[in-house]
Amino acid sequence: MEILDNLVGLVRRGTTGGPRKVLITGAASGLGLELAREFLAVGDEVVLTDIHAEAPETVRSLEGTWSYRQLDVTSGADWDSAASDVINLDVLVCNAGIAVGGSIEATSIESWQRIIDINLLGVVRGCRTFVPHLRRGGQIVITASAAGLVHGPQMSAYNATKAAAVAIGETLDAELRPRGIATTVICPQFFKSGLADSLSGEDARADELARKLLSSTRLTSEIIAKRAMRGIRARRTVVTPDTFATLAWYSKRYTRVPFLLSTRLIGRAVDKRG
Repeated sequence: MEILDNLVGLVRRGTTGGPRKVLITGAASGLGLELAREFLAVGDEVVLTDIHAEAPETVRSLEGTWSYRQLDVTSGADWDSAASDVINLDVLVCNAGIAVGGSIEATSIESWQRIIDINLLGVVRGCRTFVPHLRRGGQIVITASAAGLVHGPQMSAYNATKAAAVAIGETLDAELRPRGIATTVICPQFFKSGLADSLSGEDARADELARKLLSSTRLTSEIIAKRAMRGIRARRTVVTPDTFATLAWYSKRYTRVPFLLSTRLIGRAVDKRG
C-alpha cells in the first residue's frame, strides 16, 4: 500500500513540474514541524509559519529548501501578506490549532470565541486566501482530530471546531476536485505534542484528563506525520492515522447504538469523578 501511495504522489508531483511549494501553519513545533520534515524529505520547498517573530531553533535545524515567516492565523492582514509573497502554491497545510477542554457550563464564551477563531476561522481564512493561488494538481491539508469524527464528553468546544474542520475539508474536496485540487483532513487520536500547553485552565478536571491522555499515549507527532503523509500522497479525503481513530469512526458509522451507549458511560464515569 505504501509503495502505491508513493507512486501516486510521484504522478501528482509531476503535474506541477517538479518540487512543490508547501505552506504550513503552526509549523514551529509538534505535528506541523514533523509534516514540514516529511515534505522536505521528498524535496519540496516549504514555507513554515507560526506566531513567533523569528524562526525557533527547531525550525533553524531543518535541512532542505525552507523559509520561515510569522503568521497569526487569526489575522487577515498576515494572510494577505503571505499571499502577496508566496506565489504559485501547491499545498496549503492548515495545521495551527489549540485545545479547550471542559464541561459546557465551565467553558466561557471567550474561550469559545478564541478556539473558533483559531481552529475554525483560521482554516477558513487560509483557504479563502490561497485557494485562488493553488495550481492545478494542488492540495489542501487540514489538521482536524478524531474528536471531529467522534465526540466524547467534556470537550464540546474542541469537538465542535474539529467537526467543523472536517466538514470544511469534505466540502472543499467536492468543490475543488473539478479544478484538480484535492483536500485531505487528518483525524488522529491524542498524541504527544505541544497541544496541552494551550489548555485554558477553566475546567481543571478536564484539563488534567486531557494532559493524561496526551502524555500516556505511545503516539508521537513524528509517527502521526509519517502515517498522515501516506494519506496525503494518496489524496484521500479523510485520514485516520491510528487504530483507535479508525475503530472509533467505524464504530460510530456502523454500530451506532453501542457507540452511543459507550460515550454515555464515559460521560457518567467522568461526571462521578467530580
